[in-house]
Formats: sequence, structure tokens, C-alpha cells
Amino acid sequence: MYQCRPSLHPAYGPTQPLPAMLLRFRSLGTLSLLALALTSSALQAQSDEKTPLGKKMAAINTAFKAIGRQIEDPAKNASTLEQITVMETNAKAALTLEPEKKAQVPAAQQAKFVADYKAGIQKFIDTAVKLRTAVKAGKNAEAVAIVDEMKAQQRESHKEFRIRKAGAPPAQ
Repeated sequence: MYQCRPSLHPAYGPTQPLPAMLLRFRSLGTLSLLALALTSSALQAQSDEKTPLGKKMAAINTAFKAIGRQIEDPAKNASTLEQITVMETNAKAALTLEPEKKAQVPAAQQAKFVADYKAGIQKFIDTAVKLRTAVKAGKNAEAVAIVDEMKAQQRESHKEFRIRKAGAPPAQ
């Protein structure tokens, strides 16, 4: 059984074991502190690494997730339209930027890589316009299908244009 030093807990001496509950609380407190420290340092590192394009893509992703959660509910169409505007604005700004992965592509293929990236962003913008039209018309079932199409497009584009982070699962 575990022994406690008298200075750590006044009710228990060096010959009396600590109750199991106190040991669990001590372990839980230590684990909580460790988790908090790791989480805050990971979030800090993540926010420091964002490129201008990464910031635009993060804003698009946040809006896209919000749309995905509410697209089926016609009562939330006004909010969905606001999120579509956020996506479109950031996607248009992303058209003027180049992906960081361009540096990893051979020089002879970089122009094609950037052209393909811009074509993909333009296709995303065009799909967002279709989504806006469907939501404005109150065709939420059609809008759900468009969102699914956008998700598939996102997966394919990220495979090609995004740098895979260390420790991230392989692209599917």
C-alpha cells in the first residue's frame, strides 16, 4: 500500500496508508494539469503556423461546418446564407494566394499545379453559388446534395494541394 509523508497530508502519518480515493484524486489532478499544458501548447503552435492561405481556408472550414449542421433546417436559411457569404469571400481571397505545397512540386510543374489549384477554388466558388441559389429558393433537400458534393470536392482537393501534417492519418 502507498505511504504518505506527514507533510503531504496531516491526517495520515508515515505508517498509515493513504486511502485509495485520495490517491485517485491526486493522480486525476496531475493528469488534468498535464493535459491542459499539452493542449494549450498544441493550440499555440497550431495558430502560429497558419499562412495567409491557411487562415482563409480555416475560415471557409468553420463556415462550411456550420452549414453542414444546419442545411436541412429551412428555419436556419438566413444563417446559412450568411455562412455561404463567408465561404465565398474567403474563397475569392484564396484565389489570389498560392498553396504552400507549390514549393514541393518540381519547377517545371509548378505553373500547372497553381493553375489546377485556382481552377479547383473557382469550382468551389461556383458550387457555393449553386448552394446559395438552392437555399434562397428554399430547396433544402437540393442544398444537402450540393453540400455533399462540396465535401467530396474538398476531400479530393486536399489530397492534391494540402501538405499533410506530421502524425496526421493518410489521405483517403
